[in-house]
Amino acid sequence: MFSKYKKTAPAPVAAPVEKVTELPVAEEKATKVVRKANPSASPASVTPMDKERKKKERMGEIKLELHRALLDNLNLAALESATENDLRQEINAIAGEVLEEKNIILNREDRQLLNKELFDEVTGLGPLETLLQDETVNDILVNGPQQIFVERSGKLELTDITFKDERHLLRIIDKIVSAVGRRVDESNPYVDARLKDGSRFNAMVPPIAVDGSLVSIRKFKKDKLGIDDLVQFGAFTEEMAAYLQAAVATRLNVIVSGGTGSGKTTTLNALSSFIDNAERILTIEDTAELQLQQTHVGRMESRPPNVEGKGEVSPRDCLKNALRMRPDRIIVGETRGEEVIDMLQAMNTGHDGSMTTIHANSARDGVSRLENMIAMAGIEMPLKAVRSQISSAVNLIVQASRLQDGSRRMTSITEITGMEGDVISMQEIFRYQRVGLTPDNKIIGHFTATGVRSHYAERFKMWGYDLPASVYEPIAAE
Repeated sequence: MFSKYKKTAPAPVAAPVEKVTELPVAEEKATKVVRKANPSASPASVTPMDKERKKKERMGEIKLELHRALLDNLNLAALESATENDLRQEINAIAGEVLEEKNIILNREDRQLLNKELFDEVTGLGPLETLLQDETVNDILVNGPQQIFVERSGKLELTDITFKDERHLLRIIDKIVSAVGRRVDESNPYVDARLKDGSRFNAMVPPIAVDGSLVSIRKFKKDKLGIDDLVQFGAFTEEMAAYLQAAVATRLNVIVSGGTGSGKTTTLNALSSFIDNAERILTIEDTAELQLQQTHVGRMESRPPNVEGKGEVSPRDCLKNALRMRPDRIIVGETRGEEVIDMLQAMNTGHDGSMTTIHANSARDGVSRLENMIAMAGIEMPLKAVRSQISSAVNLIVQASRLQDGSRRMTSITEITGMEGDVISMQEIFRYQRVGLTPDNKIIGHFTATGVRSHYAERFKMWGYDLPASVYEPIAAE
């Protein structure tokens, strides 16, 4: 073996374990231990599921043994400069040697699968690597070592992928967070991080996580969805897209509102495509997810405090500095705290066309959320003054929702038109009208204008976006 990346003085291989071979079905049945749940059951009653489980457990033990051998033999420092092909060959060679020494015989399919899993253990995220490479998976949710869910097309499903045990899961978590200079343990049992491909990672470990470590990964989409893609997928209509293009291009301040996983960031990304390439844009996020295609973009990411509680850079700190960096527009990935007051002031003081997202279930609820966040910031202001600030800063609230069938829709576009007494006046321009359900629980509905002409129609016309009156005409249900 060429041992290009092998340590010069490898550690001795552990004592051989008993020979493991591909047993014929009859032999496997004969050697099976009778389950306690049914002492009278005969060995012939073994189900295919039991055999598959035994095989999976056996393969897991072999992989664990080989992984230890790889850690003992591989020169990890030299792997930094190794190509993927060289590393695969080296892992395959070392694994082959160890299998031969331990008299473990595997068929070609199992050998290839084992080599792939070992490569993922050494260079990637172990069992999660396959899910990260699956383009159909949007979210990966780990509830302890034996339960891994994924979200596909808005629906959760349980996978057959598992970790060996809690230690295996903790090792993968530590591998992720240490790569970005974070740590997670009993004294600091939760962490936010970003994977190499930009995916958002969150983990909580025991004792906070009771039944095993909890991990959630929101996968980063390499191919950004544009307005045309969202229209094609049925997220909204061409008329709504034309209206949104006019709103963003004429520098209205926009808030994208919605629940978790409703598509707020995707919507914000799509809306940003209407910004002129000549404008200077600054983005502020907790975890960088926005994919702006403009030339002049400055990206900032907040930072949590270190182990000693120092070094924190909050979104508000980033926002304050952004105001001194001559931005044309400021885009805040999510407003959830005291930075709201700085965001509203920026929208009011020459940074028209700024955008952000908030968690809310409707446009009116979104305004209430803004009021609550200002109160939580500890700013003593009369309620009327707070509402006046909001009404003059925010022009448009776009409501994104994930419906019960897993589909994501832009369910409402609402304009803020000013104040009427102590109340913020609003008018809905477009909405998603639900009609019913199909037998397989798919939602039946359609998008329609409300018949109200935009409060900013004259502004659109002055900027060269004279939308036809038909855009605002309601659509009758079929």
